[in-house]
Amino acid sequence: MKYVLVTGGVVSGLGKGVTASSIGVLLKACGLRVTAIKIDPYLNTDAGTLAPFEHGEVFVLDDGGEVNLDLGNYERFLDIKLTRDNNITTGKIYQFVINKERKGDYLGKTVQVVPHITNAIQEWIERVAKIPVDGNEGPADVCIIELGGTIGDIESMPFIEALGQFSYRVGPGNFCLVHVSLVPVLDAVGEQKTKPTQHSVRSLRGLGLMPNILACRSTKPLDENIKEKLSQFCHIPVANIITLNDVTNIWHIPLLLREQKAHEAFIKLLKLQGIAKEPMLEEWTIIARIYDISHDPVRIAMVGKYTGLSDSYISVLKALSHASIACHKKLVVDWVPSSDLEDSTKAEAPDLYRAAWRRLRGADGILVPGGFGDRGVEGKILAVKYARENNVPFLGICLGMQISVIEFARSVMNLEDANSTEFDPDTTNPCVVFMPEGCKTHLGGMMRLGSRRTYFEVADSKAAKLYGNVSFVDERHRHRYEVNPSMITEFEKAGLAFVGKDETKRRMEIVELHTHPYFIGVQFHPEFKSRPGKPSALFSGLVGAACGQLELLLQNPSHCGTLTRRLTTSNGFSPTQSHQNGNSKDLQQAMASHPLNPTRTGMGIRRSPLRGCHTGTSAPMAMECMSDE
Repeated sequence: MKYVLVTGGVVSGLGKGVTASSIGVLLKACGLRVTAIKIDPYLNTDAGTLAPFEHGEVFVLDDGGEVNLDLGNYERFLDIKLTRDNNITTGKIYQFVINKERKGDYLGKTVQVVPHITNAIQEWIERVAKIPVDGNEGPADVCIIELGGTIGDIESMPFIEALGQFSYRVGPGNFCLVHVSLVPVLDAVGEQKTKPTQHSVRSLRGLGLMPNILACRSTKPLDENIKEKLSQFCHIPVANIITLNDVTNIWHIPLLLREQKAHEAFIKLLKLQGIAKEPMLEEWTIIARIYDISHDPVRIAMVGKYTGLSDSYISVLKALSHASIACHKKLVVDWVPSSDLEDSTKAEAPDLYRAAWRRLRGADGILVPGGFGDRGVEGKILAVKYARENNVPFLGICLGMQISVIEFARSVMNLEDANSTEFDPDTTNPCVVFMPEGCKTHLGGMMRLGSRRTYFEVADSKAAKLYGNVSFVDERHRHRYEVNPSMITEFEKAGLAFVGKDETKRRMEIVELHTHPYFIGVQFHPEFKSRPGKPSALFSGLVGAACGQLELLLQNPSHCGTLTRRLTTSNGFSPTQSHQNGNSKDLQQAMASHPLNPTRTGMGIRRSPLRGCHTGTSAPMAMECMSDE
C-alpha cells in the first residue's frame, strides 16, 4: 500500500479536500486503484451533531455514516463508496482507546498519547486503507489521507506525531507528503510572497514531517523565480512545486496537476514505475470545458435555512451543477432565505421580503432542501405553494418533501392546522410524525440513516421514468420524521400521489403531483449519489423541466449523462453514449451531437413572462456556486 498525506498551512480553507480529491483523480487516471481517508481533529465522534454553519453539510454514506463534507468530494471525484471508518476523528480514536482500557487490554499500563493514541491512529489507517471502495475485490493501490485543520493547531498534534511515526514505519517509497500552502500577492507591492509558505514548511519539519511536494495556492501561476526561491528555502525540488492557481471551475484542478506533470512526481516518489500509465482525463476535460462554454442560464431558487453558507448545501449544489452540465446550461443559483418570504419579514424588513420574492418569482425551478428545526418553515411552505399554483418545476428533498405534504394538506384539503409534530406537537392534523423506532433523548446516529430501498408503486410516474423505469432504487437517507401513514388514503383521494414506498409500504419515499409539469418530493437525499458526468435522475428532471427539456428526458432518460463512457450510475440512471475529447473542435462536435442540444432538438429555451426567466444573469453569480467542491 502506498500512502499520500495532504496537509495544509498558513490559513484554513485553502482547498485541501479538492486537492486531495484531484490527486486521487490523477492517480486513478494513471490506472491505479485509489481510496481516501479524512482526519478531523475535533472531539465529536462524527459530524452528525454539527450545525451546518460550523462545518458545512453533513455527508451521509451508504453504511449510514455521518461524515465530513470532504468525503463527499472524494466520492464525487473518485466515483467510490466510502465507509464511516474512512472518516477519523479525535473522538473516535479516544473512544476506541478508552474502551480498550476499560476492558483491560493494556494490561494495567499507563495509557498515554504516545504510544497508545498514536498507535491506534496508525492501526486505524492501515485497517481502513485495505477496505475496497470501488466495487472490486482486494485493497487499493494508493490511499489518500487528508489531515484537517492547519499545521500548528494544538488539536492535531497527536495525529502529526502518529503520521510522523507512520511515515518512518512504512518507509521511503511508500509514503509521500503533499503540503498545501498559500502564496499571497500583496496589492501594495504586486509580488508573490513566499514567507508564509517558508514558515509553514519550517513548522511542519519541526514536527517531524518533511514535505515531498509543495502545492501552492495562488491567484495566478507561480513565477519561475518564486519556485526556485521556495525550492531553496523549503528543500523541495522545483519539479515538485505545483501551482494551484485560481480556475474557472474545480474540474480544472486534476487537469492543472497533469499539465504540471504532478503524476510523474508521485510515480517517482512512490516507486510506481512500470505500474502507472500516462493519465487519461478526457472525460474531465470535456466536463470542465462544457462548463466554461455554457452560457445559456438556468435559474434555480434554493429556498433554505442556511443560505448564508453555501457549504451547508454543497452536495445539492454539485448535483445541480452535474445536471446543468449534462443539459449544457449555465447554472445560476438564487439563494432565498426561507424566513425572508414570511409576513413577519414583510413587516420588519420589507426590502428583504421584496428581494426574496423577486428571486423566487424569477426562477425557472424551485428547490427546497433538507433541514431541521422550525425556523423558516412557513416561508418554505409559501415557496412550495407558489411552485404548485404557478406550475414552476419543484423538487423537495427530505424536509422539503414533508413541507410539500403539509402545504397540500393546508391549501388543497383545507386542513388549516396541518403540520409536522416536529414543529407543533399538538396539531390535530399531524401530516408528518416522529418515526416509531426513533430516539428523542440522543441526537447522534439516531435517525434513519444510509442506503435504503425505495420501490416504485406507479410505473408511469415521472420519477420512475427518470430513473429508467426500474422497479426500485437505492438512495441515502437522513431523517427522523416521516409522512403520517394513517393519512395516506386521504392525501391520495385529494390528488397527491405517493409513487415510491419502502418495502413495508408504510414509509412514503416519493410524492408527485400528476397535474403539475414537475412537482416531486423525496424523503431520501439523491444529491449524495450524484457524480460529474453521471447526474442524479431527479436533479436532471428538475433542471430539464426548468429549461424545457423534461419531455425528452422522460421519453429517453438515458440521454442525460452522455458526457462519460460509463454505462451505469450509482442510482440507476444510465447514459448510453460517450464523446472523445481532443481539442475545442472535438468538443464542439460533441456538443452539436448532444441529444439535449436545443439547436438539434428544435425545442429551444422556455421563456416565461411571469417569472422573467433567463434575464439579468451575471457570470459571477454562476461562478460563485461552483467556486469550490
